[in-house]
Amino acid sequence: MFLRKISPKKGFHRFLMAAILLFAIGHPFALVAQHSSLIGTVTFDDTTVIVPEKQKDNGTRSITLNNNVLNQALFVQIDSAYIKEYNLYRYRFYLDDKPESAVWTLYPIKELHNIKGPEVSLTAEAQSRDGNLYSEVIKISAPYGIFNTWTAWILYSLLFIGAALLLYFWTDLRVSREKYILETEISNRTKELSEQKTKYEELLTNYLPKEDFEKLKETTKDKTLRYKMVTVLFSNILGFTKIADQEDADRLIDDLDRFFFEFDEVVQRFHIEKIKTIGDSYICAGGIPQKNRTNPIEVVLAAFEMQQYMMMLKDQYEAKNQKIWDLRMGIHTGPVFSNSTNNKKRLEIWGDTVNIASRMEASGEIGKVNITGMTYELVKDYFLCKYRGKMPVKYKGEIDMYFIEGFRPALSVDGIGIKPNKTFNIRLGLVRFDDLEEHVMNILEEKLPRNLYYHNLKHTIDVTVQVELIGRGEQISDEELLLLKTAALFHDTGFIRTYKDHEEAGVVISKEILPQFDYTGEQIEKISELIMVTKLPPRPKNLLEQIICDADLDYLGRVDFIPVSGNLFRELTEHKIIEGDINKWNQIQISFIEKHQYFTETAKKFRDVNKNIQLEAIRRLVEENS
Repeated sequence: MFLRKISPKKGFHRFLMAAILLFAIGHPFALVAQHSSLIGTVTFDDTTVIVPEKQKDNGTRSITLNNNVLNQALFVQIDSAYIKEYNLYRYRFYLDDKPESAVWTLYPIKELHNIKGPEVSLTAEAQSRDGNLYSEVIKISAPYGIFNTWTAWILYSLLFIGAALLLYFWTDLRVSREKYILETEISNRTKELSEQKTKYEELLTNYLPKEDFEKLKETTKDKTLRYKMVTVLFSNILGFTKIADQEDADRLIDDLDRFFFEFDEVVQRFHIEKIKTIGDSYICAGGIPQKNRTNPIEVVLAAFEMQQYMMMLKDQYEAKNQKIWDLRMGIHTGPVFSNSTNNKKRLEIWGDTVNIASRMEASGEIGKVNITGMTYELVKDYFLCKYRGKMPVKYKGEIDMYFIEGFRPALSVDGIGIKPNKTFNIRLGLVRFDDLEEHVMNILEEKLPRNLYYHNLKHTIDVTVQVELIGRGEQISDEELLLLKTAALFHDTGFIRTYKDHEEAGVVISKEILPQFDYTGEQIEKISELIMVTKLPPRPKNLLEQIICDADLDYLGRVDFIPVSGNLFRELTEHKIIEGDINKWNQIQISFIEKHQYFTETAKKFRDVNKNIQLEAIRRLVEENS
């Protein structure tokens, strides 16, 4: 752009312009000065000095930058020759025709900041001492300036969102395609197996008699069973393949074998069934094939112990500057179907519970045990759990998820939540007792002789209930209550083997069964002593023995004493223990009750009065029949 000269004396502007024109014609130097440039140089980043160039098409002076430096400091310098020629003494500079943003200064150099846009206009103004005003405008353009505008950043954001959506849909398409291929392969394999089975049966019918063929078919037939409450654990080892590609593969495979061997020991100890291992995944389930009520707690215990073992391995590997894989786990409790045959070593399970457990593992985090809300409700009294949100499941809606953070302080060693303490084991034992009770009751119902009219299943139930009532009245501990209930459960099991000395036989049976339900050797010995103290005449030595003795003879103070006594008379008569004389039996009863006394305060409080009433009733019967 050509230099502009603006006179502040508006009354003389015509005269002044004419004088300048005449002066320019008569004086060559004045023409040169008119076409010289006010702005001498423009400097960027303290190092790059640029002299604006005049454009041929419109004569405008401009600067084209090689990179985007519009946000850097800009130094504008007035040409020193111009200052001398026109006797300039003050200056101002501004961008994009905004003079209100500039002030006059005495310095011919100006530093400008925050220059925005791909192209800006830079205006320099100067004033001479005689009042004349001079100005020049240059254009500054940057090829990359558009990439640093709001419009550009909006476009960048849209492109990023578009790329993310494209990646999402591509991943979803890929997963759907792989799922379709897998389902097609499974369908083809199933069809192929069905055809092979048909050919196999045709061959058998040709070489075997029809009866033998049907018998063989029945023995090898799959049996589908439904379990109402099974806890399924999915665990996945992450990063194994990647590490194996970089390090000693043989050593890592040996370590993986030892890792799975440790898993096998853990699940066996907690009565969990190993289902299968697929590559670097490990699947197991509690509550199958033997049903139990404790499987949610036991599976979480096993998972927590596996994670602790994984952390120990990590510490060992880090100490040697070696890499180790990561472990992720998911658990869900619910119904499953099981398919097994006589010639299969491992169970197979399927159903929604298995699928949800797999989703829990996939939605979990490294080093965490991820459980569903169903499992949480069954284990929350034993473990600290952290809620982590919901997960949508097809046909099931949204399922709550929790992370297991450790044992509850009151149930852990030193209250730090890492290892279960004795209180935890006792509480778990009380839950496990329900499974033990069902197991023993089934044995008694199946194997007790039918001529046990008194020492039958009902008597065992009565004594088991009564030891708990008296025990709570005597304020015994949870462990003592567990021992008493277990002893009451087994105290008459010896009748399935012998009538005489059945207490000793009951001790033998308890020692065969109780280890399967995680009773310790010390607990089994105490239970054996409690069983033996029920042998008549009772001679208890401590409170627990007093409680079980009172519970065993609780019928002496009950309102149904007479019919119960009649059942005992009938049983003893058939086993030839006493004569079949009812009067003699009643006299024996009178003599026994007169000498008998309850040992605990609770039994005395609830049974002594009624016992004396029953004693008087028997005396009246004797008197009537004498």
